[in-house]
Amino acid sequence: MKLWQKNLILLALVAAISVIPLVFVKGEYGGADDKAETVITEIDESYTPWASSPYEPASGEIESLLFALQAAIGAGIIGFGFGRLSAKSKAGEKN
Repeated sequence: MKLWQKNLILLALVAAISVIPLVFVKGEYGGADDKAETVITEIDESYTPWASSPYEPASGEIESLLFALQAAIGAGIIGFGFGRLSAKSKAGEKN
């Protein structure tokens, strides 16, 4: 199997993994924080959070953007680290 064929299959799998849940899972996609707060207030109605966020985004879209940006920066840092380790190991093999 050629490289472009493998890449095409992998791209199709990524697309399927991304689209299938959006098509077949009905309902609103929410974060774990909201669900945890709901469960806690069901257990103890007098509960008040002991900490609050220093910055509250204006909308859910901005909050999602900041979360995605944070994930992208983290992935970039980890990828850079793995790349440096890989380059060091290859440079050590040549000597």
